[in-house]
Amino acid sequence: MRYTLSEGEWKLMNLLWEAAPRTIGELVTALAGDTGWTKATVNVMLTRLAEKGAVAVDATGRSKLFTPLLAREDAVRREARSCLEKVKPGGLGLLLSAMTEDCALTEEEIAELERILKEARHA
Repeated sequence: MRYTLSEGEWKLMNLLWEAAPRTIGELVTALAGDTGWTKATVNVMLTRLAEKGAVAVDATGRSKLFTPLLAREDAVRREARSCLEKVKPGGLGLLLSAMTEDCALTEEEIAELERILKEARHA
């Protein structure tokens, strides 16, 4: 699988990563306040995700069940790689600066960033 997820696909995948398997009805209900998507819209998006290999579909029961095949960590890595390719050259510092300025980082998040950078230095 060599693609990044659209904003809508991220919404569906986040729900599936939280709890799976899920039916279309469960996903529509979970998205109702955020998107208002209909069952047909969610079905089309899930079909697209299945065709891309991001989700598995179990159609053996009364309702189709959807389970993520793409791990959240892999999706985040792909998204980060795609983002870095867009802002290169020299964009890593600017990207991190924008992220840290626009997001109120907790002390734990800052410590995690420091740990990651130390590991990168020793890798």
